[in-house]
Amino acid sequence: MIIEKIIGSIGDTNKKIDYVNVEWFERDKRLLKKVSEEGVEIGLRLHKPLNDGDILFEDDEKIIAVQLTPTELIKIRINDIKEMGRACFEIGNRHISPAIEADCVKIPFDEPTLAYLIKLGFSAEKVIEKFVGFIECQGHSHHHE
Repeated sequence: MIIEKIIGSIGDTNKKIDYVNVEWFERDKRLLKKVSEEGVEIGLRLHKPLNDGDILFEDDEKIIAVQLTPTELIKIRINDIKEMGRACFEIGNRHISPAIEADCVKIPFDEPTLAYLIKLGFSAEKVIEKFVGFIECQGHSHHHE
């Protein structure tokens, strides 16, 4: 089955839902081949990022929808605006994509970054959650002439 557009988002439904599990780093790929939980092979050819709950296919009996897979993240608890600024500076300096919330920042997990943040005095821990609402970090280079 080839899917070229998202047809909606899951709301209340009585239909059976077959999920296609997608990792956070796959959600904006233009071409993607996946297999649903019920074994349906799906080719995705899309022009916009996938979101949790996006409907890819629907008929009278079932819906095939996107389910973002929970992943290992670092959750940094934030107490005030100064701490938010410090955390975002350190994360941005490492070119890591953050999900910024009112009281925390979440980033993809790696052990050295967790240890570094704790060493800097942040309240950081490893969690397993869906990574949503993140800001895509764009890399850059430095030119010295």
